Amino acid sequence: MQPLSRKAMLALEAVVDVATYARPEPVQAREITERQQVPQRYLEQIMQALVRADILRGVRGPRGGYRLARERRRISVGEIIRVIDALDHNEEQVTLRSELGQMVVLPLCDKIAQDMCDALDAITIEDLCRDAPQVSPIMPSEDFTI
Repeated sequence: MQPLSRKAMLALEAVVDVATYARPEPVQAREITERQQVPQRYLEQIMQALVRADILRGVRGPRGGYRLARERRRISVGEIIRVIDALDHNEEQVTLRSELGQMVVLPLCDKIAQDMCDALDAITIEDLCRDAPQVSPIMPSEDFTI
């Protein structure tokens, strides 16, 4: 069972990517799409939602891209998931009509959802970066010609 949508997982990967590679220059969307192997148009929708939510900051110009809008330890996974879930607001809601569904199944589902939100809110981008394998930014070759 996948508890997170594809968009949510891509958003988390994109934010961790920015947290990892945005030093000293911002990370360009093109670089993220190459590393994540997703279409740039698909990722741009996610990135813009994260900018509007003050998770990322867009930097304009020829060397523009994305940076974190706040410190890594101040951005929770739960916050990112809620932003992305808001993009999919047309998702069909299941309505349980029986008394058993209303009194037993719905409260169980609500509790599971709340427990998951609490767990995701306790994890920060700093935690994910710390858990990630050591990744070195792709640097230009240091081969100089005089």
